[in-house]
Amino acid sequence: MPEMTIKDVERIESILSDAGLDCQLELEEGRIIIKNPSDLIASEVSVEFASQLSNWVKPRRLGRVFDSAGGFILPNSDLKAPDVSFVLRSRLPRSVRYFATLVPDLVVEVKSQSDRIKKLREKIKVYLEQGVQVAILIDPDTCLVEVYRPDTSVQTLGNGDILTVPELLPEWELVVEELWPVIFEDEE
Repeated sequence: MPEMTIKDVERIESILSDAGLDCQLELEEGRIIIKNPSDLIASEVSVEFASQLSNWVKPRRLGRVFDSAGGFILPNSDLKAPDVSFVLRSRLPRSVRYFATLVPDLVVEVKSQSDRIKKLREKIKVYLEQGVQVAILIDPDTCLVEVYRPDTSVQTLGNGDILTVPELLPEWELVVEELWPVIFEDEE
């Protein structure tokens, strides 16, 4: 089977859209990957992370925060859309109406119910190989956050810990337990 390209992804997305199907596609090593919708917990965790990050970044004009719909063409020609990503303003002074042909500075992947942790860790490894400065893997099942940086060991955080990314976001702090969905009791 011939390797697929970004143009193939665009053509297939157009065909699916014309048929009323809203699918998100990624390109990985010349293969098209269909991304399934996330479960509600993974979605809520992604939104919480993106909200806290955006609320810090935007007023300080540090860069741009993207959700899982933002696509990036990496140096290896893969098209990826991390659950949350951040690009420093010096690297993307203006957003574009297309996929960004650059590597995000920060990527976040949130494990959904159907994801396998080993596969997500492999994805994180590729991000780092492509030039991502910080990659974060969030696992709502274990309430753990793994922080990856090139040439350093993995930092694992849990409830009671504070996530920081000083190399990109000086003074930004995220309390890990604030990521997890709130449980509403009957009569609050």
